[in-house]
Amino acid sequence: MNISSESLLVILFVGLVAGWLAGQIVRGTGFGIIGDIIVGILGAFIGSWLLPQLGIHLGTGMISAIVNATVGAILLLFVVRLVRGGGGWGSRWSGGWGRR
Repeated sequence: MNISSESLLVILFVGLVAGWLAGQIVRGTGFGIIGDIIVGILGAFIGSWLLPQLGIHLGTGMISAIVNATVGAILLLFVVRLVRGGGGWGSRWSGGWGRR
């Protein structure tokens, strides 16, 4: 499987934007460039699997890829928050591992 440099740049850009947006929505701030990319790419995998399961098809293109990845990233961050015991949408994430 060969990925062209343009495809890799698109994947990284979508991951960065989606991770940053999800961080803004869930946490109020991003996770840094690397963290945003990781959250966004993982969110893209979750969103591309989950949304079609729910009968939601956003189409093709850059904007739909960003929306898809952002929805998946928000769900990922919400699940991580539930597992870590961070509470609901209104509370901020703790500053470190287990600190409140």
